[in-house]
Amino acid sequence: MKDARVAGLLLAAGEGSRLGRPKALVEYAGERLVDRGVRLLAEGGCHPVVVVLGAATVQVRGAVTVRNPDWASGMGSSLRAGLAALPAQAEAVVVALVDQPLIGPGAVRALIGSGAGLAVATYGGRRRNPVLIARAHFAGVAELAVGDVGARAYLKAHPELVTEVPCDGHGDPSDIDTPADLDRLLPPS
Repeated sequence: MKDARVAGLLLAAGEGSRLGRPKALVEYAGERLVDRGVRLLAEGGCHPVVVVLGAATVQVRGAVTVRNPDWASGMGSSLRAGLAALPAQAEAVVVALVDQPLIGPGAVRALIGSGAGLAVATYGGRRRNPVLIARAHFAGVAELAVGDVGARAYLKAHPELVTEVPCDGHGDPSDIDTPADLDRLLPPS
């Protein structure tokens, strides 16, 4: 995907039931998680950035927002809504999750720079987010994105097409699911 138009897609629709509030609204080091996610994708080289919202409706600078009315059904519907909202000129998309504030833009740049049509970031050899999906795979990814499964089902179904991109040194893929996670990941004050 080198030199291609790569959009960014931030999935931020969930209610954060274990956290007690929508993750998009959570403040982390003085910045809402949704704003950190948009910045991650933009600084990583994605344009435009699309944010899928659901449980919370918020204004987001520097991004196009899309409401997923079916957000409660899980991440799959948000991924489908986001893919459907991408502009026709986007040849690929980097998909990131709102609850991973420690991933750096270098991970996004590494995915884009891989030249792959399907790429997944790895940390310590384990597949995590973000992922890059070329337009040729949008329909297949959308078809298998059901319930709380995003692109993972499509990636598992087509292992021969997936490029793993080591992203160690480009942040930490830890996610925030509970108040304890948030406390553990906050930088020391």
